[in-house]
Amino acid sequence: MSAIHFTPEEFNKTISESPAIVDFWATWCGPCKMLGPVIEQLADELEDKIPVGKLDVDECREIAMEYGVMSIPTVIYFKNGVEVKRFVGVQTKEKLLDAAKELE
Repeated sequence: MSAIHFTPEEFNKTISESPAIVDFWATWCGPCKMLGPVIEQLADELEDKIPVGKLDVDECREIAMEYGVMSIPTVIYFKNGVEVKRFVGVQTKEKLLDAAKELE
């Protein structure tokens, strides 16, 4: 399973219903392109456990502003609709997986 490409509606529904991991990114962002394959691997490894998705900050400016995303890539972990952890910049799959254990 690959990462979900969130629309605003899907984003709001997903984070309110279950734990979720969201990569705030943009198509023009070099570091975001580096993190992209890691997010896809994370989605594969967490399949059926935690939804993992990407939110394009250019398409969803209001959501990025609401969560104070100032730099991309930013990966935010949500539980019960609330942010519980944030990583800014390119991260390793291992670091992101370790942090996901807190959501389960």
